[in-house]
Amino acid sequence: MGEICSGKMFNMAKPYLLTIALQFGMAGTYIFSMASLNHGMSRYVFVVYRNAIAAISLAPFALIFERKVRPKMTVSVFMQIMALGFLEPVIDQGFTFLGMQYTSASFASAIMNAVPSVTFVLAIIFRIERVKIMEFRSQVKVIGTLVSFGGAMLMTLYKGPEIHMFHSETIQHQHEIHSLQSHKNWVTGTLFILLGCVAWSSFYILQSITLKKYPAELSLSSLICLVGALQSAVVALIADHQPQSWVIGWDFRLYGPLYTGIVSSGISYYIQGLVMQTRGPVFVTAFNPLCMIIVSALGSFFLREHLHLGSVIGGMVIAVGLYAVVWGKGKDYATNLTTTTTKESETLQLPITSSSIDK
Repeated sequence: MGEICSGKMFNMAKPYLLTIALQFGMAGTYIFSMASLNHGMSRYVFVVYRNAIAAISLAPFALIFERKVRPKMTVSVFMQIMALGFLEPVIDQGFTFLGMQYTSASFASAIMNAVPSVTFVLAIIFRIERVKIMEFRSQVKVIGTLVSFGGAMLMTLYKGPEIHMFHSETIQHQHEIHSLQSHKNWVTGTLFILLGCVAWSSFYILQSITLKKYPAELSLSSLICLVGALQSAVVALIADHQPQSWVIGWDFRLYGPLYTGIVSSGISYYIQGLVMQTRGPVFVTAFNPLCMIIVSALGSFFLREHLHLGSVIGGMVIAVGLYAVVWGKGKDYATNLTTTTTKESETLQLPITSSSIDK
């Protein structure tokens, strides 16, 4: 009996544990990515290497573990994979890294907290999420979405004074661009990150739709990374004509693509798909504020980044709105679970009732 209870508790906690672990991995993404860009690596080439490494890392596991369960490829699924590869590796990563160069890794991770709210809106549009406006939990989700949007706008329009934190000399920058950015560049960088935010939310929605047709998480993740690497390579060849941009050394130009490829694009896509099948895309994005806190601490320590008051206030506002959405999602899940359990119970009792009546 105890083992059964422990198993149920673990199954209930597993989505939370996986998603929290995902945020720690994503926090490292911002740090390694920014360090690579600060070491002179082309952002176009970085995206290519990241997704190529992810595809190579995931492919063997997909071939071994999903050999018998992998569904046949169809034209519609292939087109969706092409779109997924364009949304996340090309648009999201490309514009987010560009925005980070105008702002900072801490700022990018903070404004990415708007992803759950954008995902929620898109989920309503594509009828993945249903809103019954007369119910209290639906009202809370809508208000939370509006609050998160307000926080993102606050971060865009108000930079504020610097908040001085501890700094480390562990990693020496070739140049510190953050302290030299004008307000115009800050707003431009924010808009680029917001564009990446919308692309990332769209990726979550399309991934959840594709998983219903192609329920093989490892195979789907490896294909997305492969397609993303090929599409990013085309963009890189057009945008960056310097052959030396493709040269890497034993520094963050190698460590960055390795970490982000294996952890961020490889393992993260798999975990997202795994959790998304049971909890949906909004739940997966609900823990982003944890990533913001980790990146803020690591960015100040390793990258010597400067936090601004507008980023802190805006991030807190986004977090409040986000957890309103999460609360509503939790109530939805509990209600759906209760309804499903009740239906299953009624189904099991029907034959017995019928038999009793016949007698």
